[in-house]
Order: sequence, then C-alpha cells, then structure tokens
Amino acid sequence: MTLKSTIAAAALMTGLMAGGAWAETLKVTTFLPPVHTFVTAIKEWGNELSEKSGGELQLEVFPAAQLGPPPRQFDLVRSGGADIAIFLHALTPGRFPMTELAGLPLTHPAQGDASAISSRRLTELAPEYLAAEHGGTRILWMAVTPPLKVNLAKSDPSNLDNLKGLRIRYAGSTWQQIIEALGAAPVPVPPAETADAMGKGVVDGATFPFEATKAFDLGPVTDYSMEPGLASATFAVVMSDAAYNRLSPELQKLVDETTGPDRAAWFGSKWDAGEAEGRAYMVEAGVNIVQLDDAQIGTLREVFSSISDAALKTAGDAGAGFLSAYTK
Repeated sequence: MTLKSTIAAAALMTGLMAGGAWAETLKVTTFLPPVHTFVTAIKEWGNELSEKSGGELQLEVFPAAQLGPPPRQFDLVRSGGADIAIFLHALTPGRFPMTELAGLPLTHPAQGDASAISSRRLTELAPEYLAAEHGGTRILWMAVTPPLKVNLAKSDPSNLDNLKGLRIRYAGSTWQQIIEALGAAPVPVPPAETADAMGKGVVDGATFPFEATKAFDLGPVTDYSMEPGLASATFAVVMSDAAYNRLSPELQKLVDETTGPDRAAWFGSKWDAGEAEGRAYMVEAGVNIVQLDDAQIGTLREVFSSISDAALKTAGDAGAGFLSAYTK
C-alpha cells in the first residue's frame, strides 16, 4: 500500500505540474469600476502574460476598491495586500510632488496632449525622476489622462464668470487650486458617487475626462462640458518589489518586456479612443460642448501661473528639469 500510495502521489504531482498548478497569480487592485478603460486594458495585458507564459503567470483583478478605499491603493501594494496597483496620484495630495507636475494646468508634451503621447513620455522619465516617489515598488508604466473637462449641470461656461460660486467635484490639490482660481468651491466627492451628487445638487459640476464621464455615467446629470480640458491627472501601474522578486527570472523578463514606454503608449491609445467614445456619449446625452477661444485660454494661463510656480517650488531643484524634459 505504501508503494502504491507513493506512485499515486507522484503521478498526481506530475499531472498537477503539467496542468499549471504552480502558476503565479498576481492580485491587481484599483478603485476604478470594471467598465473603465484601464480595467479592461489590464485584463488584456493579463491575458497576454498568461498566453506568453504558458499559463504560469496570471492576473486576478479586483476593481471598484474591493481591497481598500481609493487613497489606499498604493499602500495596499507596499503592505502586501495586493501585488499590483492602478492608482491615481491626486488621491494622496502632496505625496507625489514630482509626478504631479505632469498634471499642472494647460501642461503637456510639445507633441500634443493625447494620452498616448503624454503617457509614453512620463514613463520614459520615470526611472530618472519618479522612482524615489514610488519606493518599494517597480513602476510598470505611467498613464496620463486626456485633459479633464469641467462638466456642469445648468451653468453655461462660455462665460467664465458663470463658474464663480459653483460647487465642483475635484480630486487632488492641483485641481483644488484650479477650481479656486476659477472662483468656484472645490468639493471632494468619491468618483463613483459623483453622478448621484450632481443629480441631487450636492455639487454643480465635476472634473473628469470624457472617457470617465461615460464610466461613471455623468451624461444624464450634465448640461455643459468645457473644452479644452484644463489639466490631466496621472496614474501609475506599480508592482511591489516583493512580488517581482518572488517571480522566476523568466517571468520577471516577461513582465519587463511587456511593460514600459511602449505599453504606456499602447494603453494611452486606448484611453484616447475611450475619450472619443466618451465625448460621443456626452453629445448623445444632450450635453452642450462649449469651446473656449484663444483669448479665454490665454486668460486662464495667467490665472493659473501661480499654481505652477508653487508646484515647482514644492517639487524642489529637480522639478524644473523634469518639467522641461516632459514638455519638450
């Protein structure tokens, strides 16, 4: 019986190994909803990892803040609660001062404000300028949203004075300052609660790119959106050093080869496509898209100049070099 048991156990072990029992599954956390472009893109990347590794490396995605509240996403990875996080820097104001320079008002690479362009550029600069702010993790890629629009219920922003006194949902210190500079009152509201807050009149508007207005279903409660977007928000996809180090060299190489600037541009192109779809969604919902003219944009640049000056001072000596590299 002992010999038979040993043979049976060996056979079972062989079968399990052949069936991928030793697959490494990485837990991915994010506060974004399942329908968000980022979540679907991460799942697509996960399918690629699984296929290229023969099933040895897989992702399990936990969207909608299942593993912890939005501001805790980065720390979930550092503490071991998750292996990979998709998180928004603006949800922890002041913690990533260098990274947040990419989200200054009316700031983007000289090539344009498309997410494919800005996400690639920020990822290229990450090893030199941003790694220290993301200690304990590996930056897999950075993502810069298409510029966020001011989306309003009832108030027509074609006259910028109409923004004064409004209550506008925001995330992050930069957008708080932008809203205050416009003469409005910034109100913190969790992304998933924004549509309800606008519908009930708790806030008069919210700042989101068009693709997020679709993800959070803001069309029914929005009457006006303002173009161009005033500032982008930065996200990062990070993997804990501990999770990376427990992978085999072959799987580490696979992660390295499928992340970085090319992946950032790949994702950014999806965000750009999502932005176009989101804009169409808003138009179909009857939202009036208001275009600011050059004179109005020039006025806003002057109004926002103090925000940029303060952010550069906070970022320290390296900030000017980083911003120059990002915008060239």
